Amino acid sequence: MLTTFAQMRDPELGRWIAEHVAFPNCMVDRITPLTTPADIKMVAEQFGIDDAFPCVAEPFIQWVIEDTFCAGRPDWESVGVQMTKDVHPYEMMKIRLLNASHMLIGYLGSLAGYTYVYEVMADPLFEQAVANLMDEVTPTLQPVPGIDLDDYKKTLIERFSNPKIRDQLPRLCLNGSAKIPKFVLGSIRDKLQLGGAIDYLSLTIAAWCQYLSSQDKEGQPIRIDDPLADILTQQARSGKTDPRPLLSLVEIFGDLVQSPRFVETVADKLSSLHEFGAKGTLVRSSQAQ
Repeated sequence: MLTTFAQMRDPELGRWIAEHVAFPNCMVDRITPLTTPADIKMVAEQFGIDDAFPCVAEPFIQWVIEDTFCAGRPDWESVGVQMTKDVHPYEMMKIRLLNASHMLIGYLGSLAGYTYVYEVMADPLFEQAVANLMDEVTPTLQPVPGIDLDDYKKTLIERFSNPKIRDQLPRLCLNGSAKIPKFVLGSIRDKLQLGGAIDYLSLTIAAWCQYLSSQDKEGQPIRIDDPLADILTQQARSGKTDPRPLLSLVEIFGDLVQSPRFVETVADKLSSLHEFGAKGTLVRSSQAQ
């Protein structure tokens, strides 16, 4: 984008940037919950620092950088940065395993009445569901240099289960219309092509659909924080146990509504959520395996 802009402003400048400037791709992975008043108080009491907006983070950190530079670079490997020729496999691993799991945890956990991620993961039914989702996704991933995917998935379970990271479910549920296509739908398309199971991927979509039309503990409609909130809630509520009105939103799902297998699997999970609730649906899913 920058090169194109520069060419429009000054063709000579655009050519110079294209020949002499590098734009290394990179990926960073670290869970950083929203700052709370309790975090501000903790920093003040434990460290004597009056910080109006401290950033709380988990111990885990991963920073992957494409090794494409135009004039040398620092020795970032010495501080744990992974340098690689291609960041894409690492990005796909994070998006399809971590971020997709966050979608399942956020929507399904909210339907079960939980508030924090670690609370969801303390429930064996949900921990197993997250593990099953990641196992469904794994066949869609490329080999990731230097990463054992089985170990990475175990690490994700541990990270999600950390009670010190009080990550709240509403943060995970933000902007589903932008997150679902990036984090979940690519895996579904690949699994449909491969012929593999899509049960927990479809459950994630069904949980989102149910979340869009559900009520909070006070019996009020859940506040949907999404630029497309009005149309999303309208479509989810009009369908009730039929996900097709939501799945017909082409700007989100593309042509996936034309896949009978996908629509039927999501409809089955959505009907189960209506009848048995989140926990009951997970019990039925575990019994069916």
